[in-house]
Formats: sequence, C-alpha cells, structure tokens
Amino acid sequence: MNNPQARVGKPSTSTGHVIRDSSLGLATQTVDAIIEMNNLIWGKNSVRMALLEMLRLRNARTVNCVFCKSVRYDVARKDGLTEDKVAHINDDFDSSDLSEIEKLTLAFADVYLRTPDSFDPALIARLRQHFSEEQICHMAISIATFNATSKCAVSLGGMPESLPVMEVEMKIADVQ
Repeated sequence: MNNPQARVGKPSTSTGHVIRDSSLGLATQTVDAIIEMNNLIWGKNSVRMALLEMLRLRNARTVNCVFCKSVRYDVARKDGLTEDKVAHINDDFDSSDLSEIEKLTLAFADVYLRTPDSFDPALIARLRQHFSEEQICHMAISIATFNATSKCAVSLGGMPESLPVMEVEMKIADVQ
C-alpha cells in the first residue's frame, strides 16, 4: 500500500544524481558506498544489461517501489530491453513470449525475493544451462542490492501513486 506521507525528506540541494537526490542522500556517510555499489553492479557485471534491468524491475514490482518501477536505464534499452518486454514482467511472464533466458531471469528473481532457501533443482539445472556460476552469483548480488535500496526507499515513505516512465543515463565509464 502506498503511503504518500514521507517519513523523511530529501536533501535540500539537487545534484542531478538519481540516488543522491533521493531520501538516501540524507545518509551522507553511506550514500557514496550505495552509489559505488550500484555503479559496480552495472559496470562490472557478467550479466547482460537488459537482464539486469529485468531483475531490477521485477524487484521493483514485488516491493512496489513506484520510483524504481518508472526508471529505465539507458544501457538496458541499448541492450534490447523494450517497453513491450517490460510489460511482460508480471505474474504471467512464464506464458509470455519472452525468451527462455528472460523467463529464467524472472524466475530466479521470484525465488530469490520470496523463498531464497528453496530453489527447485529443476530451476537450478535450467539456470546452469544458460548462465555460468559467476553470472548466477552476479544476479544474486545485483538483486540483493536492488532489493535493499528499493525497500529502503519505500520504507522512508513519500512515494507518489505513479510516475511516468523515465530513462536514466548510466555512466558506466565512471566505474573504476
């Protein structure tokens, strides 16, 4: 349930950075580490950008982070993620026309987010047919990071009822 009542505010000055300008930017001692982790997720990952974005969006839908649901990273779009594919990130994704790899990505997200200790052996076998162990690990770390930041944002309140879809530029070259 959305609670439009903000429990905390936002920084008083705008930097133009999507995370730094959110409520998370009030935690000045930790926001740089959060931004660095996000940059590493997107800049040093062995998983395709479009699949990372699908993980992020499935998490956003599960947590109901209105802001996260509205953002599309440019690198994912450049990697082939379309709004048509985004529309299939729902509970019926398994019967959609998404590719097998895209469906596996979303199935991984669902198990990770809901019952991480009970991965079905058949799902693990299917994941291993398409992803390396490193990629599966990157998927887990990525969704853990997405989940932590979106839950934090939702818990701080002030989420609008809806937002238009907006593209955010990911400056991967900034990652060291």
